[in-house]
Amino acid sequence: MDVRLTSEQRQLRDAAAKLADGLGPGSVLDLADARRRTRLEDAVAGTGFRELRSDGASGVEVAIVAEEFARGLVDVPFLGPVLADDLQGRLDGDTARWTVAHTGVAIDASGCDRVLKLEDSGVFAGPVGDEVAGADLTRAAGAAAGPWEPRGDISAGHRDRWLALALTTTCADLVGAARGAQRLAVEYAKVRSQYGNTIGSYQAIGHLLAESEALIEGSISVLWHAAWAVDELEPEQALRAARIAKIYAARAARTVCETAIQVHGGIGNTWECLAHVYLRRALVSAELFPVRLEEAGLGLS
Repeated sequence: MDVRLTSEQRQLRDAAAKLADGLGPGSVLDLADARRRTRLEDAVAGTGFRELRSDGASGVEVAIVAEEFARGLVDVPFLGPVLADDLQGRLDGDTARWTVAHTGVAIDASGCDRVLKLEDSGVFAGPVGDEVAGADLTRAAGAAAGPWEPRGDISAGHRDRWLALALTTTCADLVGAARGAQRLAVEYAKVRSQYGNTIGSYQAIGHLLAESEALIEGSISVLWHAAWAVDELEPEQALRAARIAKIYAARAARTVCETAIQVHGGIGNTWECLAHVYLRRALVSAELFPVRLEEAGLGLS
């Protein structure tokens, strides 16, 4: 496994980061800016990021975009459509906007009108229903109650590889959210003064931020192994690598995001602070395709 990104992958990361930084929400108030979201939607649609898999992109490349989008709190659909793209591929003449279902909910469904669900090895399609309330302020969810129509069966290998991609992409989302929350906390610690010094100069704050950085670095390591494994290992091995990565990243991201709120002190829990938006996104991503320790061979059944 070569962990270095190719020149094309670095360009992909730069493009995703530039889009997220330029059009993603810079404040909680920006989440309600319809004009910004329209521009962001048009930009994401124009990049073809949602069709990466049917364009031949690797799991690493999907993870690159997912991570940068979460870091920048991109609030238009990516996760759901890119997983739907991998599950059924691009269909000629199909003008529907697709996402995928998880536990009866169409995830990341803003603007989507059709949803796919996977049951054992069968793929079924249905309509996206009314919006479902959720904790994530950056990604809307819809009802996925059918009626369902069969779209065919996939092999056991395809099923496991798709599940590995789903876990890896949500893992990348968790890493991105953790990176964004950490950056927010570090920048605040540089400017917030207490007793005549910036709070980042105090060991209590410095140690918290250092521990968060270590958790992020560990998450990055397991993420990139899982992303590489999606296409390079046997489906069963890829799925195990993705499960391990998801377990680690879910716990790490929650800790990092909660630490960011602590570093912000009294304003950390206020509506105006973006720290809670990162935490909400991380909590929801952790519950998408959740993994038990025994499923990854790390605990007793």
